[in-house]
Amino acid sequence: MTDIATDSAPSTGASALPDLTRAIRDAIVGGEFAPNQRLIEADLSASFGASRASVRTALFELANDGLIDRLPNRGSRVRAISVDEAIEILEVRIGVEGLCAAKAAELITDPEIAEFSELRAALIASVEDGDLVEYSRLNQLLDRRVREISAHSTAVGIIERLRNQSVRHQFRLSFQSGRASVSGPEHVAIIDAIVRRDPEAAQAATRAHLQSVIAALRLS
Repeated sequence: MTDIATDSAPSTGASALPDLTRAIRDAIVGGEFAPNQRLIEADLSASFGASRASVRTALFELANDGLIDRLPNRGSRVRAISVDEAIEILEVRIGVEGLCAAKAAELITDPEIAEFSELRAALIASVEDGDLVEYSRLNQLLDRRVREISAHSTAVGIIERLRNQSVRHQFRLSFQSGRASVSGPEHVAIIDAIVRRDPEAAQAATRAHLQSVIAALRLS
């Protein structure tokens, strides 16, 4: 096996499919690769069925996103994000995600309101059933739909980059005993404000939720 040994950018002709970059990103965020784990180009090429040139380009993209560290002459490794750093990221996300929630409240359509009402019911049911896997999935869906409905490409780009760096801590936190009973009503409050088309309330509910996450991380 060969480590990724170069620290120079790949040539212009080497391009990774967006799906490959996304697949490696999802594997990192989902915990398939541990913090500080070395990422070996040949292994990734075999695992994801992609050329080594495509893998190399994907890794450079992920380094730009802050998910991996490039080590001169030693290859790449998964970047380890401390709790303190995750909290700093969340503090930045408060403003940007609040903006997206406010925009979503302004722009949401009647069919999307119906969609959010169904999502609200499903979130509540997952908490009541203690189905944390489904609850986590629905949370991610809610976050994604708020970003999409906001139609604010600059804010969405910032959120996605920051979220990818801190999501590992939030994912672990979501499975802590009793956490869903706290965060569930917070997500419902965000949904209710957006469905009411109340931008200020949507922004405030988003801020309250992320501040709650920060407080929980400080105690974790």
